[in-house]
Amino acid sequence: MSTKDIRFGVNLNSTGGRAAWQTTARHAEELGYDVLLAPDHLGRLTPLPALVSVAAVTSRAKLGTFVLNTGFYRPALLARDVAGLHELTDGRFELGLGAGYVAEEFEAAGLPFPSARQRVEQLEQTVSEVGKALSEAGHRVPVMIAGQGDRLLSVAARHADIINLSLSTSATPEKPDPLAGRIELIRRVAGDRIADIELSLVLPMVHIGGVDDIDLSLLRRIHPGLSDAEILCLPGVVHGTAADIADTLRHYRDTYGITYFVTMGIGENLTSLGRVISEFR
Repeated sequence: MSTKDIRFGVNLNSTGGRAAWQTTARHAEELGYDVLLAPDHLGRLTPLPALVSVAAVTSRAKLGTFVLNTGFYRPALLARDVAGLHELTDGRFELGLGAGYVAEEFEAAGLPFPSARQRVEQLEQTVSEVGKALSEAGHRVPVMIAGQGDRLLSVAARHADIINLSLSTSATPEKPDPLAGRIELIRRVAGDRIADIELSLVLPMVHIGGVDDIDLSLLRRIHPGLSDAEILCLPGVVHGTAADIADTLRHYRDTYGITYFVTMGIGENLTSLGRVISEFR
């Protein structure tokens, strides 16, 4: 069983201007969320300035990116921006990084879309260079790496303070517990570092109620190859009463050592997980 405190994060989703963005952030902090996160996609708010805006109207919650596409950033410039955000948020910032996966966004940015191996290699180089620059400048910024593939999780196990998992495969006869397999890989690569790593899981659907009234339309688009039954079995798709879901999250903690849960701030997720948070406080 992990001895780390359980934390809750939400990837904020609001594009209605400054007032709407800040109202959503304040509401999330009032619901008890520990980390307020900003996504990094074209057509959305620019994540780092958006977090400065969040910092202006919140006081307790940590602030983070979920996650920056490292293919869009030069390490030296990113280190400068992270250091600035660390100062402007009074040390509340946590840097979330990913390898990038949307080919259309690279194309729209006028950038070549590297192979998966090249993107992971670039991620590792960025983590190393940004970490070195921040350390030399006297900044201690926790780094989260998010993903699910072997190469990416191996990089995360070597470098990250926080490792976030988002699984797209449900249990099969060949792999009855895909989450356990990902955790085992992390533990094997991390070695003695594992005691200092915070394990995190995406909760793509948090539904207070039964399976008959869950809106799976978004998850069907994200996972077109899965049946509804398979979607409902994905790690992080949780439903039931608030107490039931709290028990599920305790199971993740006690079985896998996962203590940081992140949901997407769309649909009912924000308020539903807020009700679950009340079960822990």
